[in-house]
Amino acid sequence: MDLFKIISDIEKVDPEVYDRFDTRRRVFKHISGMGKAVTAATLPGLLGTMFNKAYGQTGSLPSGIVQTLNLALQLEYLEYHYYNTGLQTSGLIPNADVPGITIIRDDELGHINALRAVLGSQAFSPNDPTRAAFDYTAGGKLPDPFANSATFYGTGQAFVDTGVRAYKGGAPSLMGNKAILTAALNIHSVEARHSSHLRLLRRGGVTATADINNLSAKPKSWISGIDNGGPVPAVTTPVYDKGSDANHPAESNVIQANIDVQNTSTAPAGLTITAAAASEAFDEPLDANAVKDIARNFRSAVGVTAGLFS
Repeated sequence: MDLFKIISDIEKVDPEVYDRFDTRRRVFKHISGMGKAVTAATLPGLLGTMFNKAYGQTGSLPSGIVQTLNLALQLEYLEYHYYNTGLQTSGLIPNADVPGITIIRDDELGHINALRAVLGSQAFSPNDPTRAAFDYTAGGKLPDPFANSATFYGTGQAFVDTGVRAYKGGAPSLMGNKAILTAALNIHSVEARHSSHLRLLRRGGVTATADINNLSAKPKSWISGIDNGGPVPAVTTPVYDKGSDANHPAESNVIQANIDVQNTSTAPAGLTITAAAASEAFDEPLDANAVKDIARNFRSAVGVTAGLFS
């Protein structure tokens, strides 16, 4: 769940959101202390209670809050149906990989339940987006990700890499609330581990070697430079390559805090830092608009009619 983005977007329609939650820091501390297990069972009830108390909910949330949470809910359906379809496709996922993909799928369902607990009757309508609302070939720009495990893991990697950058992009707006920031960082790190796991599977396991000239097919466990454009460059260029603006640069960026990390003038004698190594040492943020642009690629005609990611 993109908790960074949710709270950041809520702040735009309710500048007092932090004041509302500050009196309930204990709730966020409980969430952050529970770790990953909270996504499956405990988080739905906790979030529902938190929002009900914060807004004195008597049957409806403010319209701006509803729009923000419903967008997050739609993104969760996008991921849930992707992994669920993969698990239901016979012979697609190797038996040894099924448990891990099942956990990721179930995490997405937990996120859906959490958001629906908050929204109640105001959840995205008229009905839950079904599998038919999504086109995972991005309108024919991509090969069918359910044709073989390589394309399935490749598209999955693009989803999680986008999510990791989205969390990072929302972090600055949470700096004023330590409790919320801590909870969101806990979720962010799990998303990053999901990315690393999928990259491991795509590379061929712990003993396999990444191909520097073809990182889009045999990646490292972390982003290196622009990762040769990523596994599906037709729709994910903003993730690995150009970024979106000066505050959200490409992953090949080597300037951190206005310092060129490749500058070896102060480094020990003989130490050199390659551009690839400099980029690998830092991940970059991605803004919400770029994330939405990517998500819209995966709407089917049914999804467009339903107003997904509008």
